[in-house]
Amino acid sequence: MSIEFLLKYFQRQGRSDSYATEFDLEAEEYVPLPKGDVHKKKEVIQDVTLHDLDIANARPQGGQDIMSMMGQLMKPKKTEITDKLRKEINKVVNKYIDQGIAELVPGVLFIDEVHMLDIECFTYLHRALESTIAPIVIFATNRGKCTIRGTEDIVAPHGIPLDLLDRVMIIRTLPYSEEEMVQILKIRATTENITLDEDSALSLGKIGVQTTLRYSVQLLTPSNLLARINGKDAISKEEIEEINKLFYDAKASAKILAEQEDKYMK
Repeated sequence: MSIEFLLKYFQRQGRSDSYATEFDLEAEEYVPLPKGDVHKKKEVIQDVTLHDLDIANARPQGGQDIMSMMGQLMKPKKTEITDKLRKEINKVVNKYIDQGIAELVPGVLFIDEVHMLDIECFTYLHRALESTIAPIVIFATNRGKCTIRGTEDIVAPHGIPLDLLDRVMIIRTLPYSEEEMVQILKIRATTENITLDEDSALSLGKIGVQTTLRYSVQLLTPSNLLARINGKDAISKEEIEEINKLFYDAKASAKILAEQEDKYMK
């Protein structure tokens, strides 16, 4: 028997292996008979998130008596996780960390298109990042200087308030080279079970330099369909060029729209 006294948990490990030869057909799991002192110390490591603790304390389970069961039926299924509850959980977690009972492993929060957040969200994030149990936060955006949402005339780099921008480290990025685009396109083709020859991969890489990498990736599927129609197992340079003539990338479409603005409805 395995007994967890604090959790009131009992688990049957199996039957003594001294009885293993008594029966031919037996579904029991046989384990060796413990020797020496019965009292054993077992270290249990459990990974939980702060959100799991918040949910568990927001919906505590009552007793098994009839009044507790009736009270659980009368309670709403969804219970709000209040700010007060979060603070109490944080106090308990910090206490466990100080005592060495628990260890904090910071997570990673990735926020894409961060310029879409308004000024109130940035204010909340600014305060939350000062917490000792705050995760590693990564912002991603493709905007330059733009107006912060929720304001009328506050313009900031990347649409992020300057006070928050001072607290972050900006990762230096560089545009993909043609060779890197070719490698990425080959990996994507392998993932989608598409066969590319060397000439078609180089052709897609050149298109990616002239347009965007995303546009080159989007050409893979129609080029593969055209290659199958032509009875080929692999995409050739001819399919890439033919498909490229059928579609416009965003830059080419915007250029045509600017040149032929008078032909479109306003």
